[in-house]
Amino acid sequence: MTRLTVVWYCLVLLITPGLLGEDLPSTAHGDALVAKYFRQETQRLADRTDKLLAGMQSVAQWEAEKPKLRHQLFEMLGLDPLPAKTDLQPVITGQVEHEEFTVDKLHFQSSPGLYVTGNFYRPKNASGPLPTVLYVCGHSVNKKDGISYGNKVGYQHHGAWYARQGYACLTIDTLQLGEIEGLHHGTYKEGMWWWLTRGYTPAGVEAWNCIRALDYLETRPEVDKTRIGVTGRSGGGAYSWYIAALDERIQVAVPTAGITTLKNHIVDGCIEGHCDCMFQVNTYGWDYALVAALVAPRPLLIANTDKDTIFPLDGVVEVHRQVRHIYDLYGKPEQLGLCITEGPHKDTQELQVHEFVWFNRFLKQSETPIDKVATKFFEPEQLRVFEALPADQRNTRIQEEFVPAAPDAVPATKAEWESRRTPWLATLYQKSFGNRPVMPWIDLKETASVTQRDIRWTDYEYLSEEPYRLSLVTASPEGLDRAHAERVVLHVLDQTEWERVNQFITMGKSLAQFKLEAEFGNAWLAFLEQCRQPGTVHLFMTPRGVGPTEWTRDARERIHIRRRFALLGRTDDSARVWDVTQALLARQAIPGLRDKPLTIQGERQAAGWALYAALLGGGTGYRLDLTDLPATHRDGPIFLNADRFLKPPHAVAFALDVDQSAVTLRFTQSFRQEDWAFPEAIEALLGARDNAGLTLEPMRTETGP
Repeated sequence: MTRLTVVWYCLVLLITPGLLGEDLPSTAHGDALVAKYFRQETQRLADRTDKLLAGMQSVAQWEAEKPKLRHQLFEMLGLDPLPAKTDLQPVITGQVEHEEFTVDKLHFQSSPGLYVTGNFYRPKNASGPLPTVLYVCGHSVNKKDGISYGNKVGYQHHGAWYARQGYACLTIDTLQLGEIEGLHHGTYKEGMWWWLTRGYTPAGVEAWNCIRALDYLETRPEVDKTRIGVTGRSGGGAYSWYIAALDERIQVAVPTAGITTLKNHIVDGCIEGHCDCMFQVNTYGWDYALVAALVAPRPLLIANTDKDTIFPLDGVVEVHRQVRHIYDLYGKPEQLGLCITEGPHKDTQELQVHEFVWFNRFLKQSETPIDKVATKFFEPEQLRVFEALPADQRNTRIQEEFVPAAPDAVPATKAEWESRRTPWLATLYQKSFGNRPVMPWIDLKETASVTQRDIRWTDYEYLSEEPYRLSLVTASPEGLDRAHAERVVLHVLDQTEWERVNQFITMGKSLAQFKLEAEFGNAWLAFLEQCRQPGTVHLFMTPRGVGPTEWTRDARERIHIRRRFALLGRTDDSARVWDVTQALLARQAIPGLRDKPLTIQGERQAAGWALYAALLGGGTGYRLDLTDLPATHRDGPIFLNADRFLKPPHAVAFALDVDQSAVTLRFTQSFRQEDWAFPEAIEALLGARDNAGLTLEPMRTETGP
């Protein structure tokens, strides 16, 4: 680029706003917007949870509400439908002796090939069934020479203490850092955003393993099935919450450093210190006091330290405050406790003493003073379950298999398709887009208008969702009366397209009259020619997080922004779909454009935003022109739970039928005909129609804007 062109281009940027706002020098504006959005949405969900719990007026009212809430929690953990309870195939691989107790080294299969390794502690010379504690471990690295001995090794002192005090205790490994090393870090650092769209969370596997651990304990003659408690800290604290909420065989619970509020996670940033195992897929927009309330009225001690940076004190106290009302309804306030000791996020002796006292009180009905500390007696090698890992293990790939994926079977008849279509689409609305906001007032405003290069450029802004006022730029041939326009084309832009088209529009609206063809080539000329198409009005929009509202470019910070959306029961992609649906409404408010035939265009991820906006936006008869639409949600766009019910080809079939749309799928890269067999089959079932149909166009070159 010549020096003269650089000077001219800088002047253009100073004089003429860029597409959808000014060409921002940083992401500060986008960062401020998304932070404000997170604050307001977190408060909305927190208020909703608080109102639900505080509004309970009687035990009968709460008991009527609990089954629905418990079912939602099962679903959000990927446990609806519940996996089959197959043979546990328990095996004791060895024993370790201490003068006061014996440790069985064992494994069982919670599902075929899903191994749970554990140590079962039992006192010597005990008679009769014993009060029993299920101890669920947090993350603890115990590896030597490439061999993982499991996080149970790091928490062995708890099992030993219980056995020395007359309890039985089963300490189980988790996926991450277990003897068979599975994965908790899918979205945290592995880029596996498809976990969200599959409705998968490792918290669900851990909850299932705990359910099956209870099944195993019930087979042990040493265990009193009526006196089983659960505890664990950090990640184990979270799993203690989940299993106590889900399974009433747990009679007493002491979750330690395992729960806090949405505000702490989202607004205060605690999510950045947690991997995926801490969270359910928050389809129903819960704050975490709802998980705790499901334990009531069973004895529950909420334990934490006062300087824990990832489970802050204010959030722990707030959860206790909200749950206390439910215990008061039952008339059992003494069965809810709050234990705060001094210290950081650490398994301290002070915390352990309160844990032990609580179990003594409610599992043994004893107030005997604690006169022994929790001590580690064994080397990691002594507690190892497997000498060689089983060849049929599924632990390392369970994320691929735990939650069933959408079926590919094509309905055999038109009647079968029609019977499935409506409930199928309703499921999508509820499970993937259920937390969309109340429809705001669009509040469309014209902000600027200029005619240059035989094109009329008009800038609008509209309210999509507080605090997002997004812009819509229109381009039409000079002199075209919009009332006489023949069609409207809405271009949904991703970041790549915005950076290109924004440059073109900025130049198109400028007063400068340089020969730009040499600098920007045929793409610039083709863009101008497209905007001059007779009878056509072009609209250009970018959803949140793109262009002027782009948030940070720091890769790690962007990960946690996406994770925050998921904790709110949305994704950044589902929020962008909402922005496009609001752009469709804004288009109707532009004078002369309301009833004009509409084409919606998008590329790559934006093609997915456009497709789902067409399904959710309430209109019909669109033309969808989509380039490089991913064939699976694994490749995006990411919507909570979507892959449990449908794939992008299914959504195309909905557009063909429900929306009566004409869909053109263009491909500039790899293309497999079989990926799109489903909409082709549905089109064949539907038969010929005047304005709807599917066109597949493999291409070799990039399309125009």
